[in-house]
This record gives sequence, C-alpha cells and structure tokens, in this order.
Amino acid sequence: MDTPLTVPDLADATELSCDVLVIGGGTAGTMAALTAAERGADVLLLEKAHVRHSGALAMGMDGVNNAVVPGRAEPDDYVAEITRANDGLVDQSTVRQTATRGFAMVRRLESYGVKFEKDEHGEYAVRQVHRSGSYVLPMPEGKDVKKVLYRQLRRREMRERIRIENRVMPVRVLTHPDDGRAVGAAGFHTRTGEFVIVRAGAVILATGPCGRLGLPASGYLYGTYENPTNAGDGYAMAYHAGAALTGIECFQINPLIKDYNGPACAYVANPFGGYQVNRHGERFVESDYWSGQMMAEFAAELASDRGPVYLKLSHLPEETIGAVESILHTTERPTRGTFHENRGHDYRTHDIEMHISEIGLCGGHSASGVRVDDHARTTVPRLYAAGDLASVPHNYMIGAFVFGDLAGEDASRYRAYEGELDHEQLAAAHELVYRPLRNPDGPPQPQVEYKLRRFVNDYVAPPKTGAKLSLAVEAFDRMSTEIAGMGARTAHELMRCAEVSFIRDCAEMAARASLARTESRWGLYHERLDHPERDDTDWLHHLDLRKSPSGAMEFTARPVEPYVVPVPEFSPPGGPERLLGEVALVPVATAGARDAAPAALTPRPVAADAPAVVPASAPPHPRLLRLLSLVEDSPDLDALGPYLADADPAVRAAAVTALGETAPAGTGPVLAARLRDEAAPVRAAAAAALRELVEVLPAEPVLAEGLREALGVSDPAVRAAALDVLRALRLGDAGLYAGALADPSVEVRVQAVRALVSVDAVGELAGAGADPAREVRVAVARGLAAVRNPAPEPLAPLLDDPDPLVRGAALAALAGTGCPPAYAAGAGAALGDRAWQVRSGAATALRAATPGLAVPALAGALADPNADVRKAAVLSLLVHRAEPAARAALAGAADDADADVRAYASRAAR
Repeated sequence: MDTPLTVPDLADATELSCDVLVIGGGTAGTMAALTAAERGADVLLLEKAHVRHSGALAMGMDGVNNAVVPGRAEPDDYVAEITRANDGLVDQSTVRQTATRGFAMVRRLESYGVKFEKDEHGEYAVRQVHRSGSYVLPMPEGKDVKKVLYRQLRRREMRERIRIENRVMPVRVLTHPDDGRAVGAAGFHTRTGEFVIVRAGAVILATGPCGRLGLPASGYLYGTYENPTNAGDGYAMAYHAGAALTGIECFQINPLIKDYNGPACAYVANPFGGYQVNRHGERFVESDYWSGQMMAEFAAELASDRGPVYLKLSHLPEETIGAVESILHTTERPTRGTFHENRGHDYRTHDIEMHISEIGLCGGHSASGVRVDDHARTTVPRLYAAGDLASVPHNYMIGAFVFGDLAGEDASRYRAYEGELDHEQLAAAHELVYRPLRNPDGPPQPQVEYKLRRFVNDYVAPPKTGAKLSLAVEAFDRMSTEIAGMGARTAHELMRCAEVSFIRDCAEMAARASLARTESRWGLYHERLDHPERDDTDWLHHLDLRKSPSGAMEFTARPVEPYVVPVPEFSPPGGPERLLGEVALVPVATAGARDAAPAALTPRPVAADAPAVVPASAPPHPRLLRLLSLVEDSPDLDALGPYLADADPAVRAAAVTALGETAPAGTGPVLAARLRDEAAPVRAAAAAALRELVEVLPAEPVLAEGLREALGVSDPAVRAAALDVLRALRLGDAGLYAGALADPSVEVRVQAVRALVSVDAVGELAGAGADPAREVRVAVARGLAAVRNPAPEPLAPLLDDPDPLVRGAALAALAGTGCPPAYAAGAGAALGDRAWQVRSGAATALRAATPGLAVPALAGALADPNADVRKAAVLSLLVHRAEPAARAALAGAADDADADVRAYASRAAR
C-alpha cells in the first residue's frame, strides 16, 4: 500500500502576499483579475485546477442569455423581466448593473477575440427565446471563450501584475480579529500537499455555484448538470468568514436530456424553431421565463399521463438541424453528439427526451448566493463575491463578467495586509485540510459523499416539507462526525475530502433556509407542501443567513429595497428587518426513543466491472511537448516559426492552434497562409483560428490577399472560412463574392450569399435565387430582407419556388421588405397551402400588410391545424392590435390548445 503524505507543520507553510486575492479562475475570477491589474493592483489568482481549463466556461458557451443590446432591448425591461422571474425578490440595483453594463462587456470581450453572432452587416444577431424581450445572443464559436480569456491573462503586461498559482485550493478566508475585514486566505497545494497562506488587501470569491449538492439520477457523483468541480467552496468560505448569504432556499433545477448530464439547450433550439412538447406532441409550457415556475410545469407534465417530455426538432429541415448540431455538439457538452450516436438517435428522426436535474445552489441561474451590493461587496469588509456564487438572480455569463469587473475595480483600492494573521484561524484551516491524513484507512471520500448527497435527494429536494427538512438537518449534523473521519493518502484525496465538507455546509444551509421560509415561492425551486401558498405579506423579503458569534446558523428576513423599475405585480412592503434567529425543527415521530437518530441510508455498492488494465497511449511527440511549454510564455512569431514549418503535420496543426491562443502581431497573414497547407488538420486549425480571432485581427491588405488566395484551395471548408472572414473584416467586394456563387460547394455558396448581403448587392443576390440548392435559395430569401433598403420585388421568383421551405422563407421575408396589396393577396392565398411552413410564412408576411387585408386572413388562420401557423398568426395580429377585429381575434385565441399561442394572445391586453 502506498505511504500516505505526512501532515506538514503549520510553521512550514508557504506564505504569499498580494493586493487583491482572486479565488477561482473561471468566468468572474478571470475578469476580476484583469480589471484589478489594469487598475494598478498586484493580483494573485488561485485556482484549484488550472486556469487554462477551469470553471464552467472551460467547455464553451453556446450563447449569452441576457444581452441587453441597444436598439434591441431596454435595461428597464430586462430588470422588470428578472423581477418577475424571481417572484419579486430582487435587489434591482444589482440586476440593473448587468442590464446597463452588459453591452459594454460584450464589446470588451469582442476586443479580446470572443466572437458573438452577427448578421451580414455586422449587427448583433440577437434572438428572442422568451415571449417578451430579445436578449439571447448566440456564440457559434463559444467553445473558445476560456482560451481567449487565458490569452489575455498571459499577455506580458498582465503577467507583470497577475501571478497565477494553479493547483492551490483555499479552504478558509482569513479575517482580522478586531474588525472582521478579509485579510487573506489559507489553503493547500493539491499536488504537493504543502500548506499555503496568503496575505491580501482584499479577497474576491469567484468559485462558482454548488453544483455537486444533489445526486444525479444516474448516481454518478460527478455526473451533475453544473460543473462538478464546483462543490460550494465559496459558499462555505463566505459563511465561515461571517458573510451573509441569501436566497439559499431558492434552488437551481434545470431541464436536461434524459440519462445525460447536459441541458436540452432550448436557448439554442428555440430560435431555430425547436420547442418542448409532451408525448402527444403538444406544447405545454405556460411560463414566460426559464424559472422555477417553468420547472414546476415540467415536473407536473412529467408526472402526468402526458409525459414524458421532449425537445422537438424532428420537424425542422435538414439545414436547420445541421446548424443546431454544429452548435450543440461543439459547445456546452461536446460529448452530446456521441451520446445520441450511441443511442442510435438522430434529431431528424427522434425528438429528445427531457428530464429534470438534481438540485444545486446558483445565483447565476436562480438566486442562491452570497449577498452582494451593486459593487460586488459582501457584508464582510474587503470581501467580494462574483459570478454564480453571488446572489444576483439569473445573472448568467455576462453578469459573471460584469460583477467580476465590478469586484476587481472596487478591490483594487486596497494594498497587501502586513499585520499578524490570526493563529486560531490558521490552525483551524490546517486541521480541516490535513485531518484525513491522520486516519488514512478511514471511510473513503466517494462513499461518504454519496451518502451525504443521497440524504440531500431524500430530504431536501422539492417538493419540500418541514418534516423531511428537519430530518435532513439531523442527518447533516450527524454526518459531521463521519466527514471528520474520512481517510486520505494523497493531496488529491485531501482536495476531495475538503470538498465534501463544503457540500455538507451547503446542504445544511439549504435545509435550514428551506425550513425558515414558511411559504411556497419560485415554482419548483421552493415548493413547500405544508405551506403551499405564496405569502407576499410576510415573505416578500430576502431570507439572509449568517454564522452567529456562537457558531449557530441564524436567519434574518430583510425587506426588498424599493424598486428602481416598477413592476405592477409586486409591491414590496418595506419596513425593518426581522431577526428570526435559529430555525426550529419540526417534531418527527420515530420508532424508538425521540433522542434516537433515524437510521442512515447505506450507499449502494459500486459495480467493479471496469477493465483491470488500460492500454497505454502513445507518448506525445517531443516537439509537441516543447511547443506546449513554449505557449505558456506567449511566444512571438519568430519563436513559433520552426513549429509552423515542421515536417510533421501534427506539430504544424498544434502550432497553428498555439498561434490562435497567443495571437502575436502578424498572426492574421500567417494563419491565412496556413489555409493552403497540404494537411487537412492544419487547414482546419487555421480556419478555426481565423474565425475565432476575426474580432481582433487588423483588416490589412496582406491578410485580404491571403484569404483571396485561399478561395482557390480545393478544400471547401477552407473556402467557406475565407469568405466568412473576408465578409466580417469588410475585405471583399460584390464582384469577389458573386464569383463564389459558382462554387461547387453548397456551404461556400451560402457564405457567398451572406457576403453579398453585407455589401447590399441586391442584383447579385437576386440572381442566386435560381441556385439548384434549396439551402442557398432559402439564404437568398432571408438575405433580400436583410439588406439595408429591402424591397419585395426581388422576392417574386422565390414566392413561386417549387420547394415549400423556399416559399415559406420568401413569404416570411415580406415581413421585412414590406407587403404591398398584390403580395398580401398572394400571402392570403398561401394560407391554404398544403405545407405548414408556407402557411406560417404567409401569416408572418401579413404582419407588414395593411390591416384591412391582413386581419381577416389572420383571423381565419387561427383555426389552422398546425400550432406554429397559429402562433405566427397571433404574432402578426399583435402588430395590428390597434384594430378592434384583431383584438377580438386575439381574445378568441386566448383559449387555444397550444401554450405558446395562448401566451402570445394574452399579450394583447397589455
């Protein structure tokens, strides 16, 4: 048996010092470090993994859920939307920070090289997912966001200010014994086991949510919806430092794919025409926002005879499904395509069965987190929280960046703490880390964690009752002893044992907070069967929890601050805070004496059927290893030159990828040259890097020349990428793009159409309407509505196209070009077409027609057998709702069998 680590002496600890300590190198932490350094602070960034690949963002992001882009949405509308989604319990000043600063953050990220979807004219392609407000901004290349951020951290000017310590895991925030302000942190190295102490002028917690709280239905400890490395570290550290946490009873629960720990990604699928249905194919979601109310509707449908529930994509055309696959199978969960392939499922023939995830704590997707103000300050002086850890409801990725920026800016005022550190706090942190080494043969972490999280599922997951929550508190108290007895032999096992202690802290917070709020709120997130009604009179209050001087968990009901943006549905009562103190447990009968604890569940044995021997993989190429080491120092083109010219295509491809990560001056032309490489992997890497860096590459003639030369390469993926970059950088003209319409590749011709739209070449676009490929003709129809001065006449040939998808797209385009009487008559006639896509397009076209022609036809379309046609008719009638006949038709649609049709029709009364 391996010899376990020895417990290091506290006096031998490694000591570090900084102005600003950032704990967590994910979304918020990276931005906090960059901003603090830009403001002149010396920053130390601690990450228990490696910053290059850490955090929920490391696997990519398919889009921004809350982009308030000027001209497309208003900050006040977004604030009101989030207030409604969170049942009125919102500090609007914090949400407003995301609403007002989010667009500037999008632009800042673009300056780093993050790519957001734009139309042919370079405008943001914001999509509408919810029934009110257009806030979703897709990120087709979102898999590379973390790589882009890491490149910023490794810029030479940043490296002078930001010290990164990977594999260091803090376990406690250190506070000053006199005034309680944050003065540093204590932790350990997860590879060597050495104890690490940090002195700091300010501390920023950016450790993400507590995703490893409930146990997934699969039973896998790490098969969670959220990043499983997010074990509630920051929640526990903030609590033990004396900070207030709030909304902990408001859980995160998400819809996900059945048997797979990934989201169904309706935010991606819905703008493309996907939607959620029950087993009868009926839309059932009434809620207007991705919230606890929506999860309650999901749960009710799943439990009824109308279940299971599916994400429906099979009705979509091939090119649309291909676009959805290109996003879903490369970002969020890159294993998703493999999962479906192994099941023999295809979006073209199978709808995707959905289920509901385990519970977690997350501010960014619900409301559970550390209480912060509008500058990310917690209730502990000089302690900040940002990202999913902070209680800024539905803050998502952009909110994490915004609050990381706010925290970094405010914290940069402080300089390193030079006084004495509290020995008692250091000793307690040391004991928390190393006690498993004193009992190396104790229960292993996976068994103890499984048991703990099984109790979370049994007693804490909704629907909740006071009795079950009280049993949970007793179980978590009892498990403190079992957790203290866990055994470990390696530094990695010490990390996992410390995480279990964090999970236990979060589980107790969740149970006690759920007991304290004696009402139901947020739909499924806090459904109390013994208190089934929402009580705005007593409970339109934040529920704060904190650690009392005696070490107990105590609660305060804090009134909601006066709204910045009025929301008629809610009227916060105001008044003073109510100190609730410790929560009382509900008496629960037992089989024996009352002081006998209920029997604990025994964890299920894990089947040991894995192969005993794993074949060794081939060792990496020595030059690849040298290249990877070189990338850490942000090499220039001269240093990368030998690798870019290496005889081995694997080395060249890796060098191209490294060039995309570091992006030194002169990168664009070099990447364009690699588009002509003889090896397909090198060309693919160059194309991906050019698309990723398109926002930061100078639009210089030498790059244009290289891209034009790439249009002659035999690889169609290269030609398509070259056209895409030429269009985005405004380096081409109508003649060049029109020439690409003769390309044998459909993908290239579609890119040529997009490029022609960007230069408003209507004549050339109209000529492409005779293309033999349906995908190209559909792109032409949409493009003719996207030019700066659209007119309906060029659409005429497409309105008679033999393909129903082309006719449908051309009709829908009339909503953007205008729909004069002759075209409106044609649209009215098309409402009788056999293809529902044509009928839907016709209903959309009538949005731009005169009311006298449009309203009668649209009213008749409300009887269409296809729900999507009726939905299109309702949306068009809303444009004409000033007409009494339109309002009458909409009133009749309020009882439609389809949830979407009903919901949109009801908006006529607003």
